[in-house]
Amino acid sequence: MKFRPCIDIHNGKVKQIVGGSLKDAGDQARENFVSGQDAAFYAELYKNAGLKGGHVILLNGKDSEYYEATRNQALKALAAYPGGLQIGGGVCPDNAEDYLKAGASHVIVTSYVFKDGQLSWKNLKKIEEIAGKEHLVLDLSCRKKDDQYFIVTDRWQKFTNVPVTLEVMEELGNHCDEFLVHAVDVEGKANGIETELADLLSDYTQRPVTYAGGVGSMEDLKLLKKHGKDRLDVTVGSALDLFGGTIPFETLKNLDDLHI
Repeated sequence: MKFRPCIDIHNGKVKQIVGGSLKDAGDQARENFVSGQDAAFYAELYKNAGLKGGHVILLNGKDSEYYEATRNQALKALAAYPGGLQIGGGVCPDNAEDYLKAGASHVIVTSYVFKDGQLSWKNLKKIEEIAGKEHLVLDLSCRKKDDQYFIVTDRWQKFTNVPVTLEVMEELGNHCDEFLVHAVDVEGKANGIETELADLLSDYTQRPVTYAGGVGSMEDLKLLKKHGKDRLDVTVGSALDLFGGTIPFETLKNLDDLHI
């Protein structure tokens, strides 16, 4: 289990938010932490720690008055750590190549592929052709409904009709390099992981999968390692001391060497 760092940007600032509280209307979100440092600062930190495969997420929609400020922060992070970070948030064929040229190792895509509540094979093939399968991460961030996890889009606000299942992951895995999965209902709350989701994700073995959501302590990481069968990588946000939490970054940067 490797630690994948994150840089979440909202309204032009590096933040940690409660994922389920994000609303495009008024650019609102319940904030856990707002950093006084810019995105490049964190990118440099991750670079110096030798951490690869972290993600930069733009949390404003393109229609937001803050979108350009948020995007500029993201581009600064990519420039500070070329080839070390993935980028997501509004990625589509119009900007995917630009982000890769700006230094992203991968582009992370959800809403463009899971369009209007369903999986668009046409859009998936288009983004795969432009970015290249080896540079594409599919974000299967999900929320629970009727005892099943469904992929959610548009900054986690809209349910699709696509469930997160082993069969879906195996099919989609033929068209991407990795998966990123936010457990949205616990994202940013730092009070426990979704063990049921970790169990489900652990059955998939073809591509790297990064789990995000709910980690609040080292005990949660032990639990994730157990339920994920040591196959899942992990993102820790609000619980990290860099973002006002209690888990030391110095400990997590060597997570794969720890016997937890």
